[in-house]
Amino acid sequence: MADTEEIAIVRLGVADAAAGLVLSAEARWNQNEDDWRFFLSKGVVFGVRDDTNRLIATAALLPYTAGNAWISMVLVTESWRRRGIATKLVDACLSTAKQMGLTSWLDATPAGATVYGPLGFAPTLELRRLRLENSGSSAPAPSLETCDPTALAARDVGAMGFARHALLAEFAGRTGSRVVKKENAMALVRDGRTARHIGPLFAGNADEALALVQAIVRTERGPLLLDAVHGQTEFLDGLTSTGWNIERPFQRMRFGDTAAQVLELPFAVAGPEFG
Repeated sequence: MADTEEIAIVRLGVADAAAGLVLSAEARWNQNEDDWRFFLSKGVVFGVRDDTNRLIATAALLPYTAGNAWISMVLVTESWRRRGIATKLVDACLSTAKQMGLTSWLDATPAGATVYGPLGFAPTLELRRLRLENSGSSAPAPSLETCDPTALAARDVGAMGFARHALLAEFAGRTGSRVVKKENAMALVRDGRTARHIGPLFAGNADEALALVQAIVRTERGPLLLDAVHGQTEFLDGLTSTGWNIERPFQRMRFGDTAAQVLELPFAVAGPEFG
């Protein structure tokens, strides 16, 4: 392909999961192949291939309830970047969402937010990706109650303003996943490509949220990731004071006008939408 004028956008299928994983791994995102299979089977995923049929770019649209959808997996291999490919793929997702009567959401890096803003996306939640290089603890593991995934999904509706039951049920049902609670706090913990991911996490206050995270850390080994809401200052400060490091900021955005205020602000969010 000489330039973007010759780019052919194609619809991808589940058989493209491994090729998609190559792209997200190149970008050092944490998605695993199960994440790709979910999006490819439940969503509309567009791609671009080079002259050798190698997948070089992707973007996915995942329909949710109440007229909403998520755009994610916007990836372009390094040698093909800065040619407008990502914009064309996002435009394809937006066109599909419009045809289906859906309002699109996405999570954007700071650089991505400068691209998505002119396309019509407005910022909602500001987020921080945190990482803990966890080696486990020699102390006795605390007891954590198992939580009904439907209870977590119900609280997620209050935070999002619409249901993501299929996504959360998929996450919770995987081997190695667990939904746990401590007092009024609950969270999902699941596998990623290079680290375990905590979120969404709901609690009555920052102390409850931090107590649950600390209990999870002591029952896990290996690196952990968590995407925290920037407005939860006490929670963020508590994490960084106990060894969590902020890797990067990112922005949750909605196409069109900003959404109405949610019923419950989460402490940590979830989704394979961002690396």
